[in-house]
Amino acid sequence: MALLEVERAPTPAPIALDEAGFWRLTQFIRGKTGIVLTSAKRPMVSARLQRRLRELGCDSLSAYLDRALAPDQASERQLLIDLLTTNETFFYREPPHFEYLIAEVLPSYRGHGVRAWSAACSSGEEAYTLAMACAEVLGAGDWSVLGTDINAQVLDQARLGLYPLERARHLPRPWLERYCLKGVRRHTGKILIDPRLKARVRWDRHNLLQPRREDAPFDIVFLRNVLIYFDRPIKQRVIDCIYEAIRPGGWLFISHVESLHGLVTPLVMQRPSILRRPPC
Repeated sequence: MALLEVERAPTPAPIALDEAGFWRLTQFIRGKTGIVLTSAKRPMVSARLQRRLRELGCDSLSAYLDRALAPDQASERQLLIDLLTTNETFFYREPPHFEYLIAEVLPSYRGHGVRAWSAACSSGEEAYTLAMACAEVLGAGDWSVLGTDINAQVLDQARLGLYPLERARHLPRPWLERYCLKGVRRHTGKILIDPRLKARVRWDRHNLLQPRREDAPFDIVFLRNVLIYFDRPIKQRVIDCIYEAIRPGGWLFISHVESLHGLVTPLVMQRPSILRRPPC
């Protein structure tokens, strides 16, 4: 029996990012988020915007920006930011930070309220890991975690608390069993954050270029894998805002691949990537 051949629709050619459009985009993204998009990021930008450009019938990046940057297009500008700020993350990233937190930081807060902030939390895995660490040391005490990001879409994912099991591959087995529920049926292969832990974590959209006055001051702030996207002036601005949100004697954790070298800040390094605001 002869088999029918099905013609596949040809893959459309990518819409080129014109020079003028790419320059306007870099200025917009830097002004709104602080992120510096160099020419090396151009393939990534192109890949993430192709679908949206086609959906709107735009034949160039400039044509799309004419629309997105119009005064009445706030929702489109937020979508543009969302498309370009999605980052990979997972539970228990950079384990030495959580080991130090459990051994050296959290025990001193027993009997006291603790406010922790996962800034630039993406889809929430870091914030939930922070909550697990607090639960391990402080139990049912007075503690809470705030997770913020500029990307509204990833915050929606965080609120669900539903993740592929693969994202939890680095979690200590006892934590996985205590704080996560195994997905069944349509959620097979996924985990769901236990509602009791989930209730300790709140979410809010926040731009790191702006001061965080709500909920401040914080005892512990995680700001990891985000400074690498900023140039020095923007880093200084972000760190100034973060410093003001930390309680005297509070802690700041940055990524092991990041540094505050060249910045002016009263924060005192306790060890590489772990800093503290002086007690007074």
